[in-house]
Amino acid sequence: MKIAVIGTGYVGLVTGTCLAETGNNVICVDIDAAKVDKMKAGIVPIYEPGLDVLFHRNIADGRLSFTTNLAKAVSESQIIFMALPTPPGGDGAADLSYILGAAKDIANLVTEYKVIVNKSTVPVGTADKVKSVFTAHTNVEIDVVSNPEFLREGVAVEDFMKPDRVVIGTSSEKAQKFMSELYAPYVRQGNPIYFMDERSSELTKYAANSFLATKITFMNEIANLCEIVGADVDAIRKGIGSDDRIGKRFLFPGIGYGGSCFPKDVQALAMAANAHNYDFKLLKAVMQVNEKQKTVLVDKLLKYYKGDIKGKHFALWGLAFKPETDDIREAPALYIIDELLKNGATVSAFDPEAMANVKAILGDKISFADNQYDTLKNADALLIATEWSVFRNPDFEKMDNLLEKKVVFDGRNLFDLQKMIDLGYYYNSVGRKLIND
Repeated sequence: MKIAVIGTGYVGLVTGTCLAETGNNVICVDIDAAKVDKMKAGIVPIYEPGLDVLFHRNIADGRLSFTTNLAKAVSESQIIFMALPTPPGGDGAADLSYILGAAKDIANLVTEYKVIVNKSTVPVGTADKVKSVFTAHTNVEIDVVSNPEFLREGVAVEDFMKPDRVVIGTSSEKAQKFMSELYAPYVRQGNPIYFMDERSSELTKYAANSFLATKITFMNEIANLCEIVGADVDAIRKGIGSDDRIGKRFLFPGIGYGGSCFPKDVQALAMAANAHNYDFKLLKAVMQVNEKQKTVLVDKLLKYYKGDIKGKHFALWGLAFKPETDDIREAPALYIIDELLKNGATVSAFDPEAMANVKAILGDKISFADNQYDTLKNADALLIATEWSVFRNPDFEKMDNLLEKKVVFDGRNLFDLQKMIDLGYYYNSVGRKLIND
């Protein structure tokens, strides 16, 4: 099939590349000419494991191309995906200006039937708004489909190629046939395609992300309570995770959720509820708890140093909001850094993939190390903000020789408690026993 993908951000680039992988001819459109030139030259603009292999293979085979020419992409495509940003507006609601603007541009270009697919995460009723734009600007028949993405950064390629489900919102039998044919190669093992109305499809995405964010937040609250009453959150996680009504996933406590989806989607759903005069109290509580959880390590640090960390120097392992990505949007590490700097401390950080993105924001406000151990030189303590695999089994002897004191504040519970006791570390993690206090 002939497909256009408007927008080459995280979702757009993964979508376009993976659609090309099953034999479709895909043309990706972006207004950033420099970015398009880089992609034409074979440079992948984001870090996502496995994406580079598919990206280069499909460019070489002529199935994946890039352009700034929207008219060319529209004329050559049967299905047009819109994978555009929907950032929070000033009131917290999703900003649809990019989507509606692109819809108007496409409407002025179409000359024959097209399927227009909203791939972006959008509020309920967006498909209707997009359809209204087309109705106002063209008499050509089109169908607007809602097809939310459920891609997890770090495993997005696998998620797209082998989805556990595909959700498609459309009231058109004609569009449904196009979408069924398009997604058939991805569900050969029997995983379902759920067809539903457009509004239900739009709300499904927000509901999924908000539920997962709630699950994470609940475990963080349990972890905080564990520290007060002397319980072990790891034991509790195992005890409730074995209940198949609850499940094992998203039960690991830590320093809050971040990234491009959960913070934005929870807020957008709460605002959508407000717009319909419904007070979604649960989501408001989730956002409040998560905001506080992002800096819980700093609270622990201040308590340890009796409220004064001015002049202290700290090592920070991890900057991305999660491992296997360079995405720093709403990353807890950024909130931690901000609080440390406000309190007069200095920071040396390392992340396997995200340092360039943080440098672009913070410049020389903190220092960046070439590896995880270089951050420890003359550091008063180590803080861990991202659970990269490379941090899980460090050389503790080397750490002993570099740190000023054997003090670790672990926001991801990477280390075994007994081992930290044996090594003589002061070890403060989340929802677990305080070691060598």
